[in-house]
Amino acid sequence: MERSEKQIEIRKLETHSEFVEAVKLQEAIWGFAEVDLLPVRLFVVASKIGGHSFGAFDAGRMVAFCLAIPGLKPGGQHYLHSHMLGVLAEYRNSGLGRRLKLAQRADALEEGVKLIEWTFDPLELKNAFFNIERLGAIVRRFVFNQYGTTSSPLQAGLPTDRCIAEWYVASERVKAILGEGGHYHRPLPTERVAIPNQIAEWKKTDPARAREIQKEVSDALDRHMAHGLAVIGFERSPDFGTYLLAPWHSN
Repeated sequence: MERSEKQIEIRKLETHSEFVEAVKLQEAIWGFAEVDLLPVRLFVVASKIGGHSFGAFDAGRMVAFCLAIPGLKPGGQHYLHSHMLGVLAEYRNSGLGRRLKLAQRADALEEGVKLIEWTFDPLELKNAFFNIERLGAIVRRFVFNQYGTTSSPLQAGLPTDRCIAEWYVASERVKAILGEGGHYHRPLPTERVAIPNQIAEWKKTDPARAREIQKEVSDALDRHMAHGLAVIGFERSPDFGTYLLAPWHSN
């Protein structure tokens, strides 16, 4: 990408043409078949009922977007479910994903919403590091095959096993990780789940091996979370990405 991050504008999506462009980006980013695309009407509805969508624009061209819809927990807690965030390949690793998430956070705080959730594939190690170490999300829940089989080649035909990220946007943990002066002491991990860095390549070249790793990882994360542990950190090394789990105490 030639243009600097500062030259790319982040703003709320509000017009029909912008929503149409976000649908087109889904095809370009994930290669979805039409049946798996989030339609324009969902963007419209989200904007009317307490959700939001943001786009990143380079010289007027949308190159990334995110969409969140409102949710309600048992007991009446309102939250946002960040359902989709995508960045064109040539703009990845440029900070746009983080800027979009921070725009979501700022909007949530302005509306008095303290929790944003989303799902992510535990085998996507760069994404896991970003969610946990760069944003400060934690993970206490795991879902097997959340979305069933999808048409995206990025999923490589594997079940859509997903971690559920919980981002407590006003917490001391998040403020500390974002450099806002929060007071947070990370607990020592009591369990670890390591994934070979080669998993991305195996998804393309050895689906059977990738599925075996996925099952081991999914079973381990689900088991630890069933015993009350949460993912509170993520370590990277030349060979592995490792989920760090410990008892979670809200702060």
